[in-house]
Amino acid sequence: MRHYTLADKLINHADQVLRTLTPNATAALRPNPANTHDTLTLTAVQQVEVAGLMRVNHSGEVCAQALYHGQALTAKLPTVREEMQHAALEEQDHLAWCEDRLHELNSKPSVLNPLWYGLSFGIGAAAGIAGDKWSLGFVVETEKQVCAHLEEHLQRIPINDERTHAILTQMHQDEDQHRQQAQDAGGAELPPPIKHLMGVISKIMTKTSFYV
Repeated sequence: MRHYTLADKLINHADQVLRTLTPNATAALRPNPANTHDTLTLTAVQQVEVAGLMRVNHSGEVCAQALYHGQALTAKLPTVREEMQHAALEEQDHLAWCEDRLHELNSKPSVLNPLWYGLSFGIGAAAGIAGDKWSLGFVVETEKQVCAHLEEHLQRIPINDERTHAILTQMHQDEDQHRQQAQDAGGAELPPPIKHLMGVISKIMTKTSFYV
């Protein structure tokens, strides 16, 4: 098995950053769930609302990529590192699907994504340094909060917007699976103050990314 040097890891991470933040650079490994549904015309107000929600979800996936990359970089056990890398691949699908839907809605990703990536990468790396059980626990809590956001968005999108609904439904299924896998792998329950701080950061991200 090849041993990766620090330079190898830095080059690989730089490639991950560029693919995450550069428009149209991320390719999904799975078919877009929206492809099996027809494109229906939304009113101008509905289009703005759905675009804002999908921009939030896209930023959330940028954060997820950064979190998993940071955790994989500092994870102590190879099995945990592989778990993070596998989850990042599925989150890559989500990133591409959200970007596709934004293009269909004549909208763009948030200009704040580089900021969210840097912040999330630092948090993920710190969680990995704290220990694998805390890193996994961080995944559990993160995915819980993500699922709650997705459930809210599924209630807010127009009932006839089947393309957005299909994407968010599959994302919710994947995120809940990530949560369960991290919990089964030994994720520790995070202290309430940490959960609260995560919620505050999440609210700031969702409020700003909806508009910019």
